[in-house]
Amino acid sequence: VQLQASGGGLVQAGESLRLSCAASGSISRINAMGWYRQAPGNQRRLVAVRTTGGSTNYAASVKGRFTISRDNAQNTVYLQMNSLKPEDAAVYYCNANAWVAGSRNDYWGPGTQVTVSS
Repeated sequence: VQLQASGGGLVQAGESLRLSCAASGSISRINAMGWYRQAPGNQRRLVAVRTTGGSTNYAASVKGRFTISRDNAQNTVYLQMNSLKPEDAAVYYCNANAWVAGSRNDYWGPGTQVTVSS
């Protein structure tokens, strides 16, 4: 399974970015796709996740500002990030929890940098 993310970049505080991530490979079924982020010196933490059934979960710090959506047919997940803050700056990683060859695993993309200037 390969995850290809795009959409990171440098923005000013208050601006918006949209991240995209597409999963490809011999996927039988995706249970959930989501985004995690890791700032320097910190652990990787959940930002938002959306199941194939449509349930979502957001980190408290992004609720009301970020929106996760999916195109299940295209195995793609999006993260619309509005009102960005300097503390949102991090490397954002796409994640897919998927069934492949009879086994359920987590798969990760290579990460995309989001930088927010104050």
